[in-house]
Amino acid sequence: MEEEKKESGFVVKDKRIFDESGKERPQEEKVSTAAEEKSKIREASPNEPKQEHDYPQVTFTNFVLSLSTTVLFHFGDFPEYEGGKTEKNLPAAKQTIDILDMINEKTKGNLDENEGKLIQGVLYELKMRYVKEKV
Repeated sequence: MEEEKKESGFVVKDKRIFDESGKERPQEEKVSTAAEEKSKIREASPNEPKQEHDYPQVTFTNFVLSLSTTVLFHFGDFPEYEGGKTEKNLPAAKQTIDILDMINEKTKGNLDENEGKLIQGVLYELKMRYVKEKV
């Protein structure tokens, strides 16, 4: 038996496969899955713009590049916000470089040739830049 209660804007639906007596619910009584409900919502409102974003695929390369961009931010290469001031945070830059170095050590032997060259090249460039910024 499907129960719906509306209290303070919430709808509670019984999505269990079995009823109170422990028997499996009949096919017509089963609650639809979340995917079916999502498709129903999309069909009901086709004129609304999509809210989904196309983010880049999560890969080791993108992860390394993201961390290196964070280091560049801490070097003061990017403003905090558009038109804002840039500020150096060398301890945070060093910490992120150390994280990249740790990842390099922990993943030795598990990276393909391109990933290995990328992380080693990024580390070299960031470490040289850190020495330059520190002076």
